[in-house]
Amino acid sequence: MPETLSKQEKSVRRSRWGGETGVAMVVFALLALLPTVFSGYVIYILPQYMLFGLLAMSLGLLWGFGGILSFGQAAFFAVGGYAMGLMMQQALPVNAAYLGIIVAVLAGGGLAAIAGYFLFSAGVRATYFVLITLALSIIAEQIAVSQSQITGGWNGLFVDRMSLTFGPLGEVSLYGDVAFYYFVLPLIVLCYLGFRWLTLSKVGKVLVGIRENEDRVIALGFNVSAYKTLVFALSGGLAGFAGALYASQANFVSPSLAGVLFSTEVVVWVAIGGRASLLGALLGGILVSSLSNYLSAITPEYWQLLLGIIFILVIAFFKSGLSGAVVQLFQFLQRRRG
Repeated sequence: MPETLSKQEKSVRRSRWGGETGVAMVVFALLALLPTVFSGYVIYILPQYMLFGLLAMSLGLLWGFGGILSFGQAAFFAVGGYAMGLMMQQALPVNAAYLGIIVAVLAGGGLAAIAGYFLFSAGVRATYFVLITLALSIIAEQIAVSQSQITGGWNGLFVDRMSLTFGPLGEVSLYGDVAFYYFVLPLIVLCYLGFRWLTLSKVGKVLVGIRENEDRVIALGFNVSAYKTLVFALSGGLAGFAGALYASQANFVSPSLAGVLFSTEVVVWVAIGGRASLLGALLGGILVSSLSNYLSAITPEYWQLLLGIIFILVIAFFKSGLSGAVVQLFQFLQRRRG
């Protein structure tokens, strides 16, 4: 009997892994083909949207699987962007971009780990945690403004486009939009697969247990604050990584990237895409940021109102986001066929 159950568990796990991940591979394959169809501005701007999707995925991991809503993801994103910009200004014996990415991940993850340790150890939950992370975004924005001699203040910080160096083997320039596009896309695929694996691991199961019933998980003997701190640190590190690549691609980072408005946008992306799915959060970041850009171009005065209406409609009729609606539709069609 135990052997049978073990096989069943493995089968379920393979099914869960293959379902969303298979759809994700199709999505990534389509994204890989886009530069063969489009050119110009589309290929320039899409990596930014994909990095916004990566930022949304960092919140999807935290909110969707750990049940922890954070308005501080923009702060980690901006920290990563500034870390990249400041490193790129230094004359170093190694590729400054590589060091910038490492510092960005460590700064974003480290800041989240420190904040998470103190907050979760003190038992801070729900609304109070949201307010504190909101304050974190405000503080990050104000520091970026006040330290203008380092950050450039409201004028922002110019960041040069990175290149890939391979020692004596030579250098690959990423100054072209297509080159940077194909640099960003595989990294997003790797991040997705890594975090997808994490959500299906034992750590992911504990996080889901914390989301569903934290007191019961505590009663089972798990160190809940340690798990929360871990997922918050991973989320912050991923946001910092996305921020570093964004700064290099956009050639610019400004205090507004750490602000409350941008933090709120990230929450909207995840809510619309679906917080219970990493792919849903990723696509929510890509699609909603693309839609925001389009709406702001055709109706600069009312685009935020239109986006707000879309957000309300999705929350009212699709509580699990658009990805949840797709899953429900698929299940409905399966029942009809059965």
